[in-house]
Parts: sequence; C-alpha cells; structure tokens
Amino acid sequence: MKKGLLIAALGCAFASAASHADTIAGVYVGAQAWQTDTTGGFADSSSTADFNFDDKTNSSFYIALEHPVPFLPNVKVNHTTLDNSGVTALDSSFTFDGQLYTANSEVTTEIDLTSTDLILYYELFDNDLVSFDLGVNAKYIDGALFVNDRASATKGSADFSGVVPMAYSKLQLGLPFTGLSAYAEGSYLSFDDHELSDYQVAVAYSFIESIAIDMTVQVGYRNVTVDIEDLDDVYADMEFDGVFAGLELHF
Repeated sequence: MKKGLLIAALGCAFASAASHADTIAGVYVGAQAWQTDTTGGFADSSSTADFNFDDKTNSSFYIALEHPVPFLPNVKVNHTTLDNSGVTALDSSFTFDGQLYTANSEVTTEIDLTSTDLILYYELFDNDLVSFDLGVNAKYIDGALFVNDRASATKGSADFSGVVPMAYSKLQLGLPFTGLSAYAEGSYLSFDDHELSDYQVAVAYSFIESIAIDMTVQVGYRNVTVDIEDLDDVYADMEFDGVFAGLELHF
C-alpha cells in the first residue's frame, strides 16, 4: 500500500514538473512579416537627401533561450531585414560616393540593410499577469546603399557596418485564462551624433498551450530609427515603421 502511494506521489510530482516546465526553462522561436514604410535618406555628408521609397514586406526571425541558472542572463538572437527601393525627383542637390546629384534630377535608390541583435537579459518579473525583462543588446548593422541618376547614369554606392550597444527592455501584460496578452519591447541608444531605436508593441493570442509546445500569434506595430553620422563615411537619417504579424513557438 505504501509502495503504491509512493509511486502515485512520484507520478504526480513528475506530471506537475512537466506541466510547469515552461515556467522554469524554455526555447522561443518566432517569425514576423513586417509591412515596412521607409522615410528619410542618406548621403556622404550631413546634408542628407530625402528619398521616396516603395512599401516593402520585410521579415524578422528570432530565437530565445530562458533558463533557471542564477546570475546567468537569458539569450535572444533576432535577425531583421530592412530592404527597400524607390524613385525620387530630387528637391535639392546632394553628394554620395563622391558624386554630385543635382536638384530636379530623377534618381533610383536602393537599401540593402540587415540588423542582427544579440540580447542578454534578466527576467525581473515573470508571472501570468506581468513579465518584465531588462538587459543589453549588441545590435550589428550591415548595410549597402545605392544611388543611380536615371538620366546621366551616374552611380554611387557605399557599404557600412558596425556593432552598436543598446539598452533593452520588454514589458508584457497578460489576461489570465484567456490566452491574450499585450507587450512592448524595445532597444535604444543615443551617443555623440548617433541615435538608434527599435521598438514594437503588439497584442498576442496563445491558441495552443500544451506540455510539448505553445503556439502564439502576434499582431502589432514596429518602428526602427537609424540616425548615424559618419559611420564608414555614411550619413543616414531613416525611419522604418509599419504593422506586422507573427507566429511564436515555445518548447
């Protein structure tokens, strides 16, 4: 009898541990499709031009590992594309890659830009009502910019890259027993004449919650601002923003 009770108790303990494993450790994998509206421009001096860009669907992928080891931060890696292109009739002259582009000329521009975030963070609060993360983000920016004067065939290009240390935080509020939540997540840095920010706000719905896997859909708004002065001889003042939809898996 005592042996049977002991086995039953152990079985209940293991079942309870499995059902609450995601509160102790877990892996999060997610992807987002982001309808991006791009404004601003770039140059090889502080007199940047303003370009017209088409709306573009960009993407973002991330993976995060959370664990119970004390003092060791959780880790999240996020990779985002920020590509766009467009045609602009210039209001004023500007220089790029040593070439002069005069006012009233028509130019095509192209942005090939990616950002990869390595985020180390701690969970200061973590429950069904409130979750708050705080940490640091090493954002690696890698970009290529292109300009082509359609009449004169004058062309210019520039590459730039660098790692930018940023502050990181995330606040999530949940509505227990509904699967609904809302969150705000962002990174920010301002130093010298550089200013970069990357934030998103969204509502999420967890439509599958099981011992093996949780699945959550997200709908929200994201904004990325890149204001850099003389990074690899590139000056840029650009803003990327728009709505996104995403799917997250939690193992």
